[in-house]
Amino acid sequence: MDSKSKSHETAINISETESNKGKSTAAATIVATTKAIPHNQKGGWRRGVAIFDFILRLCGLVAALAAATTMGTTDETLPLFTQFFQFEASYDDLPAFSYFVVANAIASGYLVLSLPFSIVCIVRPHLVGARLVLLILDTVMVAFTTAGAAAAAAIVYLAHNGNSTTQWQAICQQFGDFCQQVSGAVVASFIAAVIFIFLVIFSALSLRRH
Repeated sequence: MDSKSKSHETAINISETESNKGKSTAAATIVATTKAIPHNQKGGWRRGVAIFDFILRLCGLVAALAAATTMGTTDETLPLFTQFFQFEASYDDLPAFSYFVVANAIASGYLVLSLPFSIVCIVRPHLVGARLVLLILDTVMVAFTTAGAAAAAAIVYLAHNGNSTTQWQAICQQFGDFCQQVSGAVVASFIAAVIFIFLVIFSALSLRRH
């Protein structure tokens, strides 16, 4: 009788041990699942930012390309004189406008090249290297496009209002189409600069929450 009771007790102890193991395994599974949920949520948040980043890059490309092409094709000749004596206004007569065209053309090319990196950030939202490269280059483009737009805006202001102190006359009364085109190009360039600023902010936030 004693041996049978001892074996019975041993069997009970083993079953309790297996039950405890099953409970610990289930608890570990619950903990692992709970920890995985915030990770997926963060990945979804970054993927949403990356998609918005891609859309902004397309909008910035349109704005910068429109600014470069509009300024680069700006040319007006007054029809009041003969073909041997004419007044002509062209963007390449002023270095500020020439720099403006170059700056926005470079910004357009950069935005085209940055689109694959933006797609990589959508596919792999936790990737730090591509996002860091975009952050650095976007910051450079902010300075580049802002400088070009500011320099061109100063010339456009003088073209519209002149300067009585230096005896610079406003030419927009004579070259109306020229001033209208260059003004539109400057506005488009400032829009591109603002888009670059938002791109920098989004990249910085994405890296900060990594």
